[in-house]
Amino acid sequence: MANNRIKQEIKKFGPGIITGGAGDDPAGILTYTIVGATTGFSQLWLMLLSTPMMIAVQDTAAKLALATGKSLPEILNTYYSKKFTYFIVLSLAIANILTIGADLEAIAAIFEIITGIKAIYLLIPITLLIAYLVIFKAYKTVKKVLIFLTSLLAVYIISAILAKPDLEQLLINTFIPHIKPNLAFILAALGLLGTTISPYMIFWQASEEKEEHATVSQAKVMEADTALGMIYSNVIAYAIIVSSAVMLFGHKEIQTIADAALALKPAAGEYAFLLFSIGVIVSGFLAIPVLAGSTAYAVADTFGWREGMDNRVSDAKGFYLVFLGSLFVGDLINLTGVSAVDALYYSQIFDGILLPILSGLLFILGNNKKVLGNYINSKFNNLFLILTFLISVIATIYLFYSLIKG
Repeated sequence: MANNRIKQEIKKFGPGIITGGAGDDPAGILTYTIVGATTGFSQLWLMLLSTPMMIAVQDTAAKLALATGKSLPEILNTYYSKKFTYFIVLSLAIANILTIGADLEAIAAIFEIITGIKAIYLLIPITLLIAYLVIFKAYKTVKKVLIFLTSLLAVYIISAILAKPDLEQLLINTFIPHIKPNLAFILAALGLLGTTISPYMIFWQASEEKEEHATVSQAKVMEADTALGMIYSNVIAYAIIVSSAVMLFGHKEIQTIADAALALKPAAGEYAFLLFSIGVIVSGFLAIPVLAGSTAYAVADTFGWREGMDNRVSDAKGFYLVFLGSLFVGDLINLTGVSAVDALYYSQIFDGILLPILSGLLFILGNNKKVLGNYINSKFNNLFLILTFLISVIATIYLFYSLIKG
């Protein structure tokens, strides 16, 4: 009986772990690599601090869904004006589509290096394959394999150890904040925050908790699921920054996808690019449906359409139209000729700029008794939501000040 109970509890895990796994998408992998390559160890403290911040954000979003049985757009429609909901969902859609475009370009760039076929000719086939997997229900099966394969990203942990970083500098930079008031540092900080605490992850987990039909009685399982997923995601991210700081900081500027693979060289040697390629392709195929799905859920819930990947296309036309539209608009972005590296990095900076709005909104909703009743936020969640808001808003203001100042 005890074993059966344990198995039943394990089956309840999922949304948090999947969300965490999708967090280390191609945009995330490259952003963390660029953070290490451009700022060395100096933002490791922010990586450490972002872990409880990430847990607080995701936990609040998930709890809102558990307590109300509604997604975030539905909650906003209930307690705020529809214009405000439209603004939030439009911001989410823009952020998601930019990231979808960046992730698709990264996958196509990898295949171009492997096959010699230009990336521009590979975008549509890759997009159609992802759409097929989701629409014909194969994604749920493939997702299990993809989540398993994302464990390959753990090679960054090995790489970080074999790179033999200066332990004293590692500890100092991890536990003592270092802030450099220059544009490169602020851009890297916003990119790090944007890819670690992504808007799509917030909306996706809330939608998944709603789809799971979980209740507040399962809150403890949800909290453990969320914490496990976020910690796993950030341990990999921390290792990527360490590896790239040792291998690339002060030595090589990242101009291509292949340059980013060098951070794996201590562990993988000549196989570094192969492992990096597998990581980008696998994480991209896991994350892009999540990105497009979170957009489709948000838009459908805003307008009261039927939604969910368990529905047939004919039963949820609006939902699937937004899903497919997000993918193909992402393709169109790549026709502008922006490099994969720039597209991936700057899409995450845009996510970071949105973070003050979303963290502030979650703080307000998480402490609203009309919404959550007796399940309002804990002191832990409130503290780290406030920190998320303050750090991201200060970084955003400084970024715009630097750009205006020229």
